[in-house]
Amino acid sequence: MFVHNKRLQYTVRVSEPNPGLANLMLEQFGGPQGELAAAMRYFTQAIAELDPGRKDMLFDIATEELSHLEIIGSMIAMLNKGAKGDLAEKTQEEADMYRSLTGAGNDSHLTQILYGGGPQLINSGGVPWTAAYIDTVGEPTIDLRSNIAAEARAKIVYERLINVTDDAGIKDTLSFLMTREIAHQKSFENALHSIQPNFPQGKMPPRPEFASVYYNMSQGEGDMRGPWNQGQDWEFVEQPSPAVDGGDGLASVKLPPMQAKAVEQLATRTMSDPNAAPVTGADLGAGLAKQLDKNRLEE
Repeated sequence: MFVHNKRLQYTVRVSEPNPGLANLMLEQFGGPQGELAAAMRYFTQAIAELDPGRKDMLFDIATEELSHLEIIGSMIAMLNKGAKGDLAEKTQEEADMYRSLTGAGNDSHLTQILYGGGPQLINSGGVPWTAAYIDTVGEPTIDLRSNIAAEARAKIVYERLINVTDDAGIKDTLSFLMTREIAHQKSFENALHSIQPNFPQGKMPPRPEFASVYYNMSQGEGDMRGPWNQGQDWEFVEQPSPAVDGGDGLASVKLPPMQAKAVEQLATRTMSDPNAAPVTGADLGAGLAKQLDKNRLEE
């Protein structure tokens, strides 16, 4: 059960309307790193979680992300409030109205005309929100790592939004939201390492002959060695050649006799003639038909 409190988790103070900035804010409303994506990711994880501690944490953070969605949506609404009234009541001449929506790099015409200035579940480019943003797989040692990365990406988007506005109230609210991304990372990190062992993920062990091998697959100028491919137990293969398993590197399948015969017949029937010189539609379109007719007449 959810109970909504009509007061925001953090006070939103907007000094003046700015439809262009509101459009950018949509990135954290309906974008892939936004608050709705985070809330849905953690909420669905919480429902399926077996561990009571992680379940509680995920429900808490999912619910907080919904409160952050409300904060972002409220900022978008406040930034759009003036333009919303102007458009609805036609307070300006057409040309002035158009310039207010498209001038000085302001690309808010889509959200203003289509959605009336309200926060919609789209990103700043107008792409609708999709559940494809949720990458949960149902294994906590994987999902917690993904959650940490998601919070890190959201923090960077908030940093970029802070850097494109000089509105002190907006900066203050965005800095709060950015900081909460860090707090959530810490919770997820501690939850991950409370599972021991948590690497490698899952239950099945890796094949030891391949688990600590580094293949130099991109060769040439710029090759470098570092802790990612040397030291500890790394085996560095300078020039890997197919196939690393010692086989011939070819794909094969054992077919029942009847299927093997059918495949052989198919291959024979559809075999290409390497010595063929067919006249194609491209040749005819290029005027070759006239040349062929001329050659026949000359013969």
